[in-house]
Amino acid sequence: MVLLYTSPRFLLHHTGNHPECAARLEHIVRHLEATGLKDRCTLAEWLPAENAVLGSVHEEKMIRNLEQLANTGGGRADADTVICPESFDVAKLAAGAVCDATTRVLHGEDRRALCLVRPPGHHALRETAMGFCLLNNIALAAQTALDQGVERVLIIDWDVHHGNGTQAIFYDEPRVAFFSVHRWPFYPGTGDADETGTGAGLGTTHNLPLQFGISQRDYRDAVLRDLEEFAARMRPQLVLVSAGFDAHRTDPIGSLGLEVEDFQWLTTAAVEVANTYAEGRLVSTLEGGYNPPVLAECVATHLEGLL
Repeated sequence: MVLLYTSPRFLLHHTGNHPECAARLEHIVRHLEATGLKDRCTLAEWLPAENAVLGSVHEEKMIRNLEQLANTGGGRADADTVICPESFDVAKLAAGAVCDATTRVLHGEDRRALCLVRPPGHHALRETAMGFCLLNNIALAAQTALDQGVERVLIIDWDVHHGNGTQAIFYDEPRVAFFSVHRWPFYPGTGDADETGTGAGLGTTHNLPLQFGISQRDYRDAVLRDLEEFAARMRPQLVLVSAGFDAHRTDPIGSLGLEVEDFQWLTTAAVEVANTYAEGRLVSTLEGGYNPPVLAECVATHLEGLL
């Protein structure tokens, strides 16, 4: 079985006329219910992350500023990132989901978990929200694993945008390996192949920047080659996935020419890494994907692979 994290409360993060909107999750949940995939999962119940947990990854001033912005009616955390009065509480619920999923998977309750949360997380830095992201969910999951004694975590990020926040948070951390395949050059401007970590973390970051127009076959060959080599070197005890689906060819703000079926082999590759090195332990969390009907199909394909 797969632990599935989803809640109607994620719809309360109101963003107005914005690509990262509640319709994304509404389409996903409807599609998973219609296909019967939701019924094949174990539905989780969990609590929001406390501010003390958020502080393991984010600066206290950032947390305080987000909370204050929400409490005073909302606004923008940056040019792209909308906050409404409910947003901070919703973001804490999303963070709580990935942390709870990580704990349960490490304790053997299930081998895999999928967190269908919003807002997404991988652009959020230690010190600021960024790029639709308030809190860095995947980084909080990784920190949760480290705090429970895991010595080697691998984060796989296949969102079309580079996970700059995740990379920056763990750039000097030898216990967290970060593998990102993304469009290049593109927002947010980071993720070149020469960015490989620093200090004790040198060599634990692997970026695979790919140009727009690459063929599906070349994308696949590059990912499978680099991921297999990187995973063999890192030998993770837990695999985390920043599952963005905006590399699909119809995505309005991304695209690397992928089709729905490409997320099948991507999922299989992540699962095989988990099975080979991490006793099958894998936690996936939703990042981008801004064509809601297509996003729903991509997520369903991803969940089928996890099941």
